[in-house]
Amino acid sequence: MSKLREEIAKQDLFPTGQSRMFSVSEITRDIKLILESTFSEVWVEGEVSNFKAYPSGHFYFTLKDDKASLNAVIFGAANNREIKFKPEDGLKMVCLGKISAYGPRSQYQLRVERIQPKGIGSLQLAFEQLKKKLEAEGLFSQSKKKTIPDLPLRIGVVTSSEGAAIRDILSTLKRRAPFVSVLIAPARVQGEGAADEIAQAIEDLNNSQKICGKLDVLIVGRGGGSIEDLWAFNEERVARAIYDSKLPVISAVGHERDYTIADFVADRRAATPSIAAEIVIKKEEEIVLGIENTLSFIRNYIRQRLEEHQQCLDETLCNLDLHIKHYFQNTAYRFKDLVNRVRLLNPRNLLIQNIKQVESLKKMFSVKINHILRARGEVAASYIHRLSALNPLAVLLRGFSLSFKLDTGKIIRDIKEVKPGDRIKTQISKGSFISKVEIIETVKSKNKR
Repeated sequence: MSKLREEIAKQDLFPTGQSRMFSVSEITRDIKLILESTFSEVWVEGEVSNFKAYPSGHFYFTLKDDKASLNAVIFGAANNREIKFKPEDGLKMVCLGKISAYGPRSQYQLRVERIQPKGIGSLQLAFEQLKKKLEAEGLFSQSKKKTIPDLPLRIGVVTSSEGAAIRDILSTLKRRAPFVSVLIAPARVQGEGAADEIAQAIEDLNNSQKICGKLDVLIVGRGGGSIEDLWAFNEERVARAIYDSKLPVISAVGHERDYTIADFVADRRAATPSIAAEIVIKKEEEIVLGIENTLSFIRNYIRQRLEEHQQCLDETLCNLDLHIKHYFQNTAYRFKDLVNRVRLLNPRNLLIQNIKQVESLKKMFSVKINHILRARGEVAASYIHRLSALNPLAVLLRGFSLSFKLDTGKIIRDIKEVKPGDRIKTQISKGSFISKVEIIETVKSKNKR
């Protein structure tokens, strides 16, 4: 400032005994020169008000205290490069910049180059702001979380190809389930551009089924570090890529104490990368226990159904027996009545006629009884046949098989439920085997109207 004053003195702005006459442009120019040279780098503390963000990326606002206010601007380049959080009204901040003047309007403002919230770190504030925003949009909703499959066979991993995280994941998977295949999408996990690489890797793995088959689940993460090291997993780009993933995602970022935005959006959080691998692949004992529970459920179900049908058959046979007995009783009563009538009438011709009627009735009764017995026998045989047909083991003994989808465990009842590339488990009478669908042939109906 002293140099500026010396320069002004040399120009002899105020000759002795005479006041200098300035034009408006001259005085505003000199004021601009004095302000910008005097306050070329200053720290200013104040409260944000009248904050406005423009599509160009520029931020305009006012810094104020209880006695004065100062217009301020953050231009788009500085905004995108230096500032992780978004200023908002009521926030107390400390700004580094320089005073600039706009001559045509005789206005001055603080041109901000660096900014940080007072009393809280800028990264922490950015974290809280993004968390609040995404939570309001429903990205953390439990109702939208996808289920992690019980026994995935193909797992995608997004992490650095050189970090400890990938080694921990691969060693855990190899130890617990060597039959599982792993597809790695390497990405930088810290530094500039890391968030874009992570998000792109998630999208690539979702689209990988077109090339190498569908994956069952994704693990996205890295090892521990400072908040700056983990920041890529707090970026909105990564959060939305996880939310938009069609595959279930397990977030495994840092250590147990570390929480990132990715953890809140993911379908499941793991404290470390190795724990993520343990979540994906259950222990052998858990798998065996699950199979045993399923077999026990099937046995109990079959036993219950057999008991129900046996009871139904017993009731049917009992009703049949009562019906036949009742029919015979009625027939005996009618026959006895005819005999009595014959004895009472006595004439020979009437007797002969009655004898013929009796013989006719006997034949009719015999036919009806045989018919009833045959019909009831067929009903009984039908129930016995249906009961036998419901026994899955009997079906298998006749050479049939029962097929399940390996990934879901559901019985395949329709050819539309499978597609080429699916792995299926087929149960036959003395064992089972696993196969892969190569070709699907559909039998067309010949009786279409």
